[in-house]
Amino acid sequence: MKRMFDRAIMTKADLLLLAAALCAALFFVLYLFFADREGSTVRVVCGGSLWGEYSLQEDREIALELENGTNLLIIRDGQVWMEEADCPDRLCVRQGAVSRVGESIICLPHELVVTVEGEETDGGLDGVAG
Repeated sequence: MKRMFDRAIMTKADLLLLAAALCAALFFVLYLFFADREGSTVRVVCGGSLWGEYSLQEDREIALELENGTNLLIIRDGQVWMEEADCPDRLCVRQGAVSRVGESIICLPHELVVTVEGEETDGGLDGVAG
């Protein structure tokens, strides 16, 4: 009967590969953390049509009286969040505040999408392309 632990489970090459993968993952996380840009505007779209665009630098409360219900959107200190909603699941309220370019708050029952946008660039690469 062969002994189960006669050979090493991990070789030096396996450990080197694991260390390289962990380093790559760490660099990726650091890149995502430091490369994100703070947003400058909030775009509110309801049912596919633009409801409004608002600056993240101006504190305000926006009452959204929609066909399917009502939502209260708060913009304060460079962040935006859904304070109240009368939808059944209230996932948009529980999502919390967003402030970085590309982040969004979505209320499916009310067909409402709130997206943080940044400054327009001069045809540079986007976040996906690098």
